[in-house]
Amino acid sequence: MKISDKAEFEKANVFGTGEANTAYAQYFIGDSFLNPLTEPGKCPVFLANVTFEPGCRNNWHIHHATKGGGQLLVCTAGEGWYQEEGKEAVSLTPGTVITIPAEVKHWHGAKKDSWFSHIAVEVPGENCSNEWCEPVTDEQYNAL
Repeated sequence: MKISDKAEFEKANVFGTGEANTAYAQYFIGDSFLNPLTEPGKCPVFLANVTFEPGCRNNWHIHHATKGGGQLLVCTAGEGWYQEEGKEAVSLTPGTVITIPAEVKHWHGAKKDSWFSHIAVEVPGENCSNEWCEPVTDEQYNAL
Protein backbone atom coordinates (compact mmCIF):
# COMPACT_ATOMS: atom_id res chain seq x y z
CA MET A 1 0.00 0.00 0.00
CA LYS A 2 1.45 3.34 -1.08
CA ILE A 3 1.68 5.85 1.75
CA SER A 4 2.67 9.41 0.85
CA ASP A 5 1.74 11.04 4.18
CA LYS A 6 4.58 10.76 6.71
CA ALA A 7 2.32 10.71 9.79
CA GLU A 8 0.24 7.90 8.28
CA PHE A 9 3.41 6.03 7.32
CA GLU A 10 4.77 6.24 10.88
CA LYS A 11 1.69 4.35 12.10
CA ALA A 12 2.47 1.51 9.66
CA ASN A 13 6.25 1.53 10.18
CA VAL A 14 6.21 -0.88 13.13
CA PHE A 15 10.00 -1.05 13.52
CA GLY A 16 10.43 2.73 13.67
CA THR A 17 12.14 5.22 11.43
CA GLY A 18 15.22 5.75 13.57
CA GLU A 19 17.77 8.47 12.87
CA ALA A 20 18.87 10.20 9.67
CA ASN A 21 21.24 7.88 7.81
CA THR A 22 24.05 10.44 7.65
CA ALA A 23 26.88 7.87 7.63
CA TYR A 24 25.73 6.55 4.24
CA ALA A 25 23.98 9.65 2.85
CA GLN A 26 26.59 9.96 0.08
CA TYR A 27 25.30 6.66 -1.37
CA PHE A 28 21.63 7.71 -1.48
CA ILE A 29 19.54 10.05 -3.58
CA GLY A 30 17.07 11.59 -1.12
CA ASP A 31 16.82 11.08 2.63
CA SER A 32 16.99 7.70 4.33
CA PHE A 33 16.80 6.72 7.98
CA LEU A 34 18.35 3.86 9.94
CA ASN A 35 17.01 2.07 13.02
CA PRO A 36 19.39 -0.74 14.10
CA LEU A 37 17.47 -3.71 15.50
CA THR A 38 20.51 -5.71 16.65
CA GLU A 39 23.79 -4.56 18.13
CA PRO A 40 27.00 -5.35 16.23
CA GLY A 41 29.32 -7.39 18.41
CA LYS A 42 26.49 -8.66 20.61
CA CYS A 43 24.60 -10.43 17.82
CA PRO A 44 26.19 -12.35 14.93
CA VAL A 45 23.58 -11.04 12.47
CA PHE A 46 23.05 -7.32 11.91
CA LEU A 47 19.48 -6.21 11.22
CA ALA A 48 18.31 -2.64 10.68
CA ASN A 49 15.05 -1.06 9.63
CA VAL A 50 15.87 1.23 6.71
CA THR A 51 13.31 3.90 5.81
CA PHE A 52 13.29 5.83 2.52
CA GLU A 53 11.35 9.03 1.86
CA PRO A 54 9.36 9.07 -1.39
CA GLY A 55 11.77 8.99 -4.35
CA CYS A 56 14.78 8.00 -2.22
CA ARG A 57 16.98 5.16 -3.43
CA ASN A 58 20.47 3.91 -2.78
CA ASN A 59 23.22 3.65 -5.38
CA TRP A 60 23.93 0.48 -7.24
CA HIS A 61 26.02 -1.67 -4.92
CA ILE A 62 27.50 -5.13 -4.44
CA HIS A 63 27.84 -7.21 -1.27
CA HIS A 64 31.10 -9.08 -1.75
CA ALA A 65 32.04 -12.30 0.07
CA THR A 66 34.33 -15.23 -0.60
CA LYS A 67 31.81 -17.54 1.11
CA GLY A 68 28.21 -16.88 2.18
CA GLY A 69 27.37 -13.21 2.50
CA GLY A 70 24.81 -11.16 0.64
CA GLN A 71 21.71 -9.47 1.98
CA LEU A 72 18.04 -10.13 2.76
CA LEU A 73 15.35 -7.46 2.55
CA VAL A 74 12.10 -7.94 4.48
CA CYS A 75 9.66 -5.26 3.35
CA THR A 76 7.53 -3.90 6.18
CA ALA A 77 5.73 -0.67 5.18
CA GLY A 78 4.93 1.46 2.14
CA GLU A 79 6.09 0.57 -1.37
CA GLY A 80 9.46 0.43 -3.04
CA TRP A 81 11.61 -1.00 -5.81
CA TYR A 82 14.42 -3.56 -6.02
CA GLN A 83 16.47 -4.13 -9.15
CA GLU A 84 19.39 -6.35 -10.08
CA GLU A 85 21.67 -5.27 -12.91
CA GLY A 86 20.36 -6.51 -16.25
CA LYS A 87 16.93 -7.45 -14.87
CA GLU A 88 13.52 -5.79 -14.58
CA ALA A 89 12.76 -3.92 -11.34
CA VAL A 90 10.61 -5.73 -8.76
CA SER A 91 7.81 -3.91 -6.92
CA LEU A 92 8.18 -4.18 -3.14
CA THR A 93 5.21 -4.22 -0.74
CA PRO A 94 4.88 -5.27 2.92
CA GLY A 95 5.59 -8.97 3.24
CA THR A 96 7.90 -9.17 0.22
CA VAL A 97 11.21 -10.89 0.98
CA ILE A 98 14.16 -10.41 -1.36
CA THR A 99 17.23 -12.65 -1.20
CA ILE A 100 20.34 -11.02 -2.66
CA PRO A 101 23.30 -13.35 -3.16
CA ALA A 102 26.82 -12.05 -2.75
CA GLU A 103 28.36 -10.51 -5.90
CA VAL A 104 25.02 -9.33 -7.37
CA LYS A 105 24.94 -5.64 -8.36
CA HIS A 106 21.62 -4.11 -7.30
CA TRP A 107 19.77 -1.14 -5.78
CA HIS A 108 16.61 -0.61 -3.71
CA GLY A 109 14.49 2.28 -2.52
CA ALA A 110 11.08 3.92 -2.30
CA LYS A 111 8.62 4.52 -5.09
CA LYS A 112 8.20 8.15 -6.19
CA ASP A 113 4.92 8.56 -4.33
CA SER A 114 5.39 6.44 -1.20
CA TRP A 115 7.46 6.19 1.94
CA PHE A 116 9.08 2.75 2.24
CA SER A 117 10.75 0.60 4.91
CA HIS A 118 12.50 -2.73 4.88
CA ILE A 119 14.54 -4.65 7.37
CA ALA A 120 18.01 -5.17 5.92
CA VAL A 121 19.78 -8.32 7.06
CA GLU A 122 23.49 -8.70 6.47
CA VAL A 123 24.00 -12.39 5.70
CA PRO A 124 27.07 -13.68 7.54
CA GLY A 125 29.95 -14.83 5.39
CA GLU A 126 33.68 -14.73 4.94
CA ASN A 127 35.59 -11.64 3.81
CA CYS A 128 32.38 -9.60 3.50
CA SER A 129 32.52 -6.05 2.19
CA ASN A 130 30.24 -3.62 0.36
CA GLU A 131 31.17 -1.87 -2.86
CA TRP A 132 29.17 1.28 -3.57
CA CYS A 133 28.84 2.04 -7.26
CA GLU A 134 27.21 4.72 -9.41
CA PRO A 135 23.85 6.35 -8.55
CA VAL A 136 20.62 5.12 -10.13
CA THR A 137 19.98 7.88 -12.67
CA ASP A 138 16.76 9.87 -12.72
CA GLU A 139 16.17 8.45 -16.22
CA GLN A 140 16.45 4.84 -14.96
CA TYR A 141 14.31 5.55 -11.90
CA ASN A 142 11.61 7.58 -13.68
CA ALA A 143 11.19 4.82 -16.28
CA LEU A 144 9.76 2.51 -13.57
